[in-house]
Amino acid sequence: MDNILSLHNELVNQTYNHGGYKAFKINDPKPRNIHKANVRDRLLHHAIYRILYPFFERTFITDSYSCRIRKGTHRAVNRFCEFACKASKNNTRSCWILKCDIKKFFASVDHQILLNILGEYISDGRIILLLKNVIDSFSSEKPGIGISLGNLTSQLFANIYLNKLDQFIKHKLGTKYYLRYADDFVILSENKKWLRMQIRMIQEFLWNDLKFELHNNKVFIRKFNQGIDFLGYVVLPHYRVLRTRTKRRIFRKIRQKRLDFENGKISEESFNQSLQSYLGILKHCYGHKVKKRIIEIKT
Repeated sequence: MDNILSLHNELVNQTYNHGGYKAFKINDPKPRNIHKANVRDRLLHHAIYRILYPFFERTFITDSYSCRIRKGTHRAVNRFCEFACKASKNNTRSCWILKCDIKKFFASVDHQILLNILGEYISDGRIILLLKNVIDSFSSEKPGIGISLGNLTSQLFANIYLNKLDQFIKHKLGTKYYLRYADDFVILSENKKWLRMQIRMIQEFLWNDLKFELHNNKVFIRKFNQGIDFLGYVVLPHYRVLRTRTKRRIFRKIRQKRLDFENGKISEESFNQSLQSYLGILKHCYGHKVKKRIIEIKT
């Protein structure tokens, strides 16, 4: 309680300064650098998120699915399938998908641009100064660039930042079938030539307005009936399956969990809970063979 009162007084007196970070790496599903703030600062992150999220949620487009209440990966994939069905007229004509990925998204967020965007909605200078304190507490490759992957506020800031892209694609480009999850986004159309034309306009907007670049190796246009790798699934016209890399990761984790259980590192209940979580993923796709193999590994 003393610490909470101390933090409260610093905020009231505008003497609060964000602390440092503890850095560590994770490799799930790919290597990432995580920077974890101390408990005092994380408490403030939650307070900021609790106040700002309901307001900014109203400004986001419907088809932004990352780190939002009642959204998530499964709903994003379901919406993708709905869009594909509409764009292809129930699979009676070709449907093309432009899939893009922003290069080093979290590490490339420009602090000043983010603060300018926040300033368009927040008129209270004290709040902006507090947000600046949090945003400027971390930089990646150079000062004033990058937000921490470990902060709860970073998830909200990411959506606020990329809402500019969402609005541009939906309203300036007039795109009907567009959805985004974090820094991955897709546009669906029956017109491949039109999709090609959008790439350059999106690249120019990202660089001129947000100082981002598209990941050249992760930008492509592909026919829907060839299968689209999206959010851990390969989506096809009549069904979806787990991505091969996702399946391998699941099998690897289950084997490790089984070893931990056999060696007494985790309880049987914890082991079974892990299995149920993986089996739950398979409810959203065609995965009978994967389910059978998971059960074999268990036994």
